Amino acid sequence: MERNVQHVFIVGAKGFIYGGYETFLDRLTEYHQDKEMIQYHIACKANGAGATDENDLPGVKRLSDTEYIYHNAHCFKIKSPEIGSAQAIFYDIKALRYCCDYIKKHHIRHPIVYVLSTRIGFSMGHYARKLHKLGGVYWNNPDGREALRRKYKAWIRRYWALSERGMIKHSDLVICDNHHIEEYILETYRRFHPRTTYIAYGSDSSPSRLSDQDPKYTGWLQKNGLRDHQYYISVGRFVPENNFETMIREFMKSKTEKDFAVITTEDDGFLNELDRKLQFRKDPRVKIVGSVYDKELIKKIRENAFGYIHGHEVGGTNPSLLEALGSTNLNLVYDIGFNRECGEDGALYWSKEDGSLSHLIDLADQMNGEDISILGQKAHERIRRYYSWQLIADEYEKVFLSLTQGEKANG
Repeated sequence: MERNVQHVFIVGAKGFIYGGYETFLDRLTEYHQDKEMIQYHIACKANGAGATDENDLPGVKRLSDTEYIYHNAHCFKIKSPEIGSAQAIFYDIKALRYCCDYIKKHHIRHPIVYVLSTRIGFSMGHYARKLHKLGGVYWNNPDGREALRRKYKAWIRRYWALSERGMIKHSDLVICDNHHIEEYILETYRRFHPRTTYIAYGSDSSPSRLSDQDPKYTGWLQKNGLRDHQYYISVGRFVPENNFETMIREFMKSKTEKDFAVITTEDDGFLNELDRKLQFRKDPRVKIVGSVYDKELIKKIRENAFGYIHGHEVGGTNPSLLEALGSTNLNLVYDIGFNRECGEDGALYWSKEDGSLSHLIDLADQMNGEDISILGQKAHERIRRYYSWQLIADEYEKVFLSLTQGEKANG
């Protein structure tokens, strides 16, 4: 008798090496690689920004030029035209088309197609109907509220809003990584009666494998003119909605003698615009230090920072905040529902009100080591209890296998 294996197709991430969705897939398939009841099929970009080279992944088994096995997941490469940001839309649609063809060809019963992000809402009705005819379901993870991102022009934000509407309208289940996102979905789209569930994004609180004297870390300090344990950091994409303008302005107002290392992506236009407004280049404490992609190094940088400043205001559970809560003892976090849900009493909070963050920085500078340590213990424990990758993987196993179990119950 054939096993009731649940086939799960995941569309929307670039692969396994890039950002939040990619890390999620890497950890999910790692924790589930020995689960005989779940078979993953993962869409991966074959070209363009963020494309994963499977040769960089440990233990890969190449099946062909377009398919490989990683963590026992069947990975298929999708090539799309390199036409700027619109490439992602074509990539998702081509990946969905591949999923439908594969399901039909292999006579897969009750497949789940799980789409990450909300950028293809105008096509989702067609593919949802197609999946239903094949006996499958379409699930969505909306991530954050893309239509609120200030980096986009007005017409692009309008596109995101309409696309999100289509993604939610046609979904059989919406998986939200933050309770505030779930509340937003239920309230905004209540006329569609969306079915939702909550599963957080994951993180860990294990220490870096690098020592305090490791040349990777000491070299990074020396290169950027920083002193061990005498710097604040912020990590995130260099975009307006991450509130770098507020953080830098307020840091410059503070009396701290520590430095502020901004670990971020390159955007000379936005950088020069901020300098015209703030003239932060005249303040030697403010240092824009670029990106750090070495996982052990960035963890050591977080561990040895005096404090972490988080300004993200768009999205759900933010990976960089979880990583900070798992590694840094003193976290100064922008007070918005998404962020407070993650940090609760393991962080200190600031608003955009003039002087709020600068005053908090001055207070933080006066905190004694014991109080900072207690705050860090609360943050680390919160990550261990509510955001561990093992917990997240277990929750996904339950929800994915709920279809197979339902099929058994129905005979």
